[in-house]
Amino acid sequence: MQDQDYMHRAIELARKGTGFTNPNPLVGAVIVKDGRIIGEGYHARYGEPHAERNAIASLTESAEGATLYVTLEPCCHYGKTPPCTEAILEQNIARVVIGSRDPNPLVSGKGAALLRQHGILVEEDFLKEECDTLNPVFFHYMTTKTPYVVMKYAMTADGKIATKTGASKWITGESARQQVQWMRHQYMGILAGIGTVLSDDPLLTVRTDGWRSPVRIICDSHLRIPLDCRIVQTASDYPTIVACAVADTEKVGQLTRHGIQVEVLPGEDGRVDLKKLMHTLGQLGIDSILAEGGGTLHDSLRSAGLIHQLEVFVAPKLFGGALAKSPIEGAGIAQVADATEFCLKHIQQFGQDVLLTYHPIHH
Repeated sequence: MQDQDYMHRAIELARKGTGFTNPNPLVGAVIVKDGRIIGEGYHARYGEPHAERNAIASLTESAEGATLYVTLEPCCHYGKTPPCTEAILEQNIARVVIGSRDPNPLVSGKGAALLRQHGILVEEDFLKEECDTLNPVFFHYMTTKTPYVVMKYAMTADGKIATKTGASKWITGESARQQVQWMRHQYMGILAGIGTVLSDDPLLTVRTDGWRSPVRIICDSHLRIPLDCRIVQTASDYPTIVACAVADTEKVGQLTRHGIQVEVLPGEDGRVDLKKLMHTLGQLGIDSILAEGGGTLHDSLRSAGLIHQLEVFVAPKLFGGALAKSPIEGAGIAQVADATEFCLKHIQQFGQDVLLTYHPIHH
């Protein structure tokens, strides 16, 4: 096996922590000696040991003189756990191959430098692009302190998210809907608008055993959310935030008694200021959001420049009709040149449905 094979194994291990490590990164580690893997591990859950320490804990023999392959620069500071550099030095590992650099100012370059100071051969940026794809959320959150926003919607082949009567169940098939459950598990928060709550009365939870439900965030400028809706009634079981633009003291009190955190964040247009909301959510430690908002909220996110990834399910159906809802509502743009542009990153098929993954093009 070659260096890249061991790093690919580390990447594979890192993905096992998806949905459980936020706001920490996904990291995998493999320890190799004399052409054999003698230890491997990954960061399994926030607050638990990091990948390097888990790999060391699994060692089948001494790691003296071995090579460690790790997808992200080892930490060198005390956080929830002791520094991984300390554990690497204790094992007398001879060589460390690093994929991604850590943007965390407490680590950035310091972990690799510390290992070199102690005579360890360090190679950086190995399969960097592949390792970087593990952690767009972590890199964004660490550098901006605001959540990475993924907009998701399902539409027909003629671009409709509901019929003219508002019916939308179900546009896509079962396997595509299961993928949505995985997305909800993957990201820390789920964002919806009050229109979605009033029309669908959703729960916005994960219905798969062993997966984590996100923090529910409702944009409700005028606090129209009904006290008998499922979001409010289950707020004691699932963390829920309602963002509004008008502080109705009585309604705020009622929601608070149900266990809901209310954030008053008015914008100049009398609606929730989404940029203030993102700043507030970042301060609360929420590193990522899946926006399942409905057309009005989606348009607000688009115009605020807050979409970092687009996940579009396309179903082989036609609804037709000028009154059928579209994924992005609002007034729209006047000129093609004013479009928000994306580049296609990935295509997956789920049954008869197709999932298109896009990243924005920044001009």
